[in-house]
Amino acid sequence: MRTVRTTRYVTPLREGGSLPAVIEADDEGMYVLKFRGAGQGPRALVAELIAGELARALGLPVPEIVKITLDPELARTEGDPEIQALIRASAGLNLGLDYLPGAIAFDPVADRPDSDLASAIVWFDAYVSNVDRTARNPNLMIWHRRLMLIDHGAALYFHHDWDNAEKAAASPFRMIADHVLLPFADSLEAADARMTAALDETLIRRAVDLVPDDWLDETAEAATAQSRRDGYIEHLCRRLQARHVFVEEALRARASV
Repeated sequence: MRTVRTTRYVTPLREGGSLPAVIEADDEGMYVLKFRGAGQGPRALVAELIAGELARALGLPVPEIVKITLDPELARTEGDPEIQALIRASAGLNLGLDYLPGAIAFDPVADRPDSDLASAIVWFDAYVSNVDRTARNPNLMIWHRRLMLIDHGAALYFHHDWDNAEKAAASPFRMIADHVLLPFADSLEAADARMTAALDETLIRRAVDLVPDDWLDETAEAATAQSRRDGYIEHLCRRLQARHVFVEEALRARASV
């Protein structure tokens, strides 16, 4: 995974609850920057990185994810005190997604995604417990006529309650009934076979190992960064082994659409 350095704060994206921003980096690219100092804290960046890179490994369309270093001195050029505070609180390593110029929000009425892709996305979001892919907030964009997945910061919500991580791994994830792509996902069993064949502990470990230690340190409380890293791997492996639970729930929800 590449690391770039912020050279210019361009504009805030105020529709996001964590106030992400479009920034320019030293590679002359533009990125949507997710701040580690935002209200959700580093857990949102951990979820974004792990879920996003697992999705990419499984062939799902995700913008490039990069690590972005942020100099707190950039706050001096911003007039908004809220943005100044956010930049200063996020000094160091943050996360960014490649900015997609001209992309438009997915419209479940006007857009009809491919059944196989929709089914794979529904399967994946059930696997990573992504609560934020609803009609109200799809976190899907259309870019050059291609569906793109953005914002996985609300996934892996088990990490807000580590004491119940094992129980969460076997959760049916009933919120899949609200998934914006569920009406289009009519090949869930085939998607389950494809995704299961492609996903293993090696891919899971590779994605988790990309997480910087200091993000894990900040979420670890009494645990160490390595024990947290092992906890993510263990949870995701257990969830894969128990996939029939969330697949059956998705099939039940799909039958009610």
